[in-house]
Amino acid sequence: MKYKLLTLILFITSTAFAQTDKELTARLQDDIKGFNGQAGIYVHNLKTGKTAAINADTLFPTASMIKVSIQCGLMDKIEKGEMQYNQKLVYRDSLLYKGEDILGSFKDKDTIEVSKVALLMITMSDNTASLWLQKLVGADYLNHWLDVNGFKVMRDNSKATGRGAMHAKYGWGVTTPYEMCRLFTIIRNGEAVSAAASERMIRNLGRIFWDNIALSQIPPYIHTISKQGALDDYRSETVLVNAPHGDYVFSVITNNNKDQRWTQDNEADVLIRKVSALLWHYFEPKSDWKPADGMEKFMKDE
Repeated sequence: MKYKLLTLILFITSTAFAQTDKELTARLQDDIKGFNGQAGIYVHNLKTGKTAAINADTLFPTASMIKVSIQCGLMDKIEKGEMQYNQKLVYRDSLLYKGEDILGSFKDKDTIEVSKVALLMITMSDNTASLWLQKLVGADYLNHWLDVNGFKVMRDNSKATGRGAMHAKYGWGVTTPYEMCRLFTIIRNGEAVSAAASERMIRNLGRIFWDNIALSQIPPYIHTISKQGALDDYRSETVLVNAPHGDYVFSVITNNNKDQRWTQDNEADVLIRKVSALLWHYFEPKSDWKPADGMEKFMKDE
């Protein structure tokens, strides 16, 4: 606990004295001009400490991004010996979340390891897998972990005690662009649960199937960890980039979007791609990489 408290103090101290990157902030403001919805952005260059923020402390729904914190709760239980990463689970039809998820195609009484359920939750954003792990971990347990690790607003609203009003307003979870970046940063620093648990989470978060938005604007040979969230009127993505000249993390969250089409040119998806491309070339100005001609036909993940 003392170690986690010291980590939190150091993080708060470092961010309190972080310099605002005025040029980057202005360019991001240009990017969101005319956007038909609510947008929040937070960017932190982890080498220089400089930040850029637009509505970075505004509350937004998490949608599927809450699954990163569910993974943290799972790892915490494994660290404490209450669960095992390779233990077998028995699937039940009652766990099904109707949709196109892989786990939802399982038959009643099929078995699968926790490790594979966790990978499906993060990599494929499988909702049946996610709700199963949330049930095993417990929403209150997860929210307690977030609280003791210094997260002021990020919470799981689903099945959690006293979160009915927040669930009605924000859905599954609630967060801010700033706190999403902070969660990714402590995972990257080996400070989420433990160094070993953080490393396991980094491996999972580095295998994202949904790479057609922010990740499509970053060279495929650059390591990233990320998580996306999407609903009809909501699109979001948080990415930590292991860039050659210094790691950076960013979160773009949009809500109440007018454009609710599930197409490659959805306005929010275009915004997220634009921000991701801007950041890559801003932090790596000598890079001449860009998506290959004709790449669009290979990015139709839906």
